[in-house]
Amino acid sequence: MKLPKYILPIIVISQFCCTSLWFAGNGVISDLVRNFGLAESALGHLTSAVQFGFIIGTLLFAILTIADRFAPSRVFLISALLGALFNLAVIWDGNDLASLLTLRFLTGFFLAGIYPVGMKIAADYYRKGLGKSLGFLVGALVVGTAFPHLLKELTGAYPWKSVLIATSALAAIGGVLMATLVPNGPFRKPSQQTDLTAFFSVFRKRAFRSAALGYFGHMWELYAFWAFVPVMLTTYSVAHPETSFNVPLWSFLIIGIGGAACVLGGYLAQSAGTKRTATIALLLSGACCLLSPWVFGGASETLLIAFLLFWGMVVIADSPLLSALTSVNSIGFAITIISIQLLTAMTEWTDSTGIYALLAIGPVLGLVALRKSQ
Repeated sequence: MKLPKYILPIIVISQFCCTSLWFAGNGVISDLVRNFGLAESALGHLTSAVQFGFIIGTLLFAILTIADRFAPSRVFLISALLGALFNLAVIWDGNDLASLLTLRFLTGFFLAGIYPVGMKIAADYYRKGLGKSLGFLVGALVVGTAFPHLLKELTGAYPWKSVLIATSALAAIGGVLMATLVPNGPFRKPSQQTDLTAFFSVFRKRAFRSAALGYFGHMWELYAFWAFVPVMLTTYSVAHPETSFNVPLWSFLIIGIGGAACVLGGYLAQSAGTKRTATIALLLSGACCLLSPWVFGGASETLLIAFLLFWGMVVIADSPLLSALTSVNSIGFAITIISIQLLTAMTEWTDSTGIYALLAIGPVLGLVALRKSQ
């Protein structure tokens, strides 16, 4: 069956538009801290709130089989509109930390109707070819996650609220595109009850267990790195006053370059194999974690930027290769909360850039797990 050529591009564009909600708060975190009287630790807490919302949303969407009972494109649209609404509510002048955490939680909750449902829509169309397309889909998530930082740079002459308005508008557009141009796919399966106990049965299989543990290690590092990229750049600038970074622009580039790495990783996996490609990515990203204190302590601005760009590529390159069941994804995102909160606590105890070496725990454990699968 020949599918319209526009289907995958529309799914990718819609994913990009809607996942811009993910780090919308991070893109304006300094403005939130200043305008609502928040502590500097708010970055970690607000990021974790989104992650927690996504976990709860993903589990509920799976348990209730929402994307099976209803047209996935319609679920995607409604989730995009509600996510956009709660994202937009952050601009209300009466917000405080509690309300901001709630709004970011709810935004994360409805992201569960965007990212995983978008993946399902793609699977409904590409029964055999999703493997190659997965790199583009995860890449769209990466660039969408990075985009609020670019918006912050592009809207510098306008109030900070314009970033949240723009990301909410993008999410609405992405939802409408999906709902109007991508109907039910030809390989859509009938509704079936989700068996959450399946995770425990398949976890006994060595190959699945090693992939899952590798994914957990990957997730320990990934979102903590993304959340703290602006902090890394700002900290370096403070320590080296002669340096003048455009923090929003470089944050976008360092995170966003991972989108290309996802696509490249998908193609490399076809020739080198999934396990080998994932192992190389984990090895390189773990090395970046361990080397980071020395790079941050150096006086070369060029070296730092090159290092962070490289780190931004290898930290995500294995993501399309290791993702699996809903339960695995949920556990993976729960792990991100732990690492984000750990770094948040560490920044309150010390100003040492050595704290980022702690992110190596994830890649090291991931490598051990993958090695044991042999």
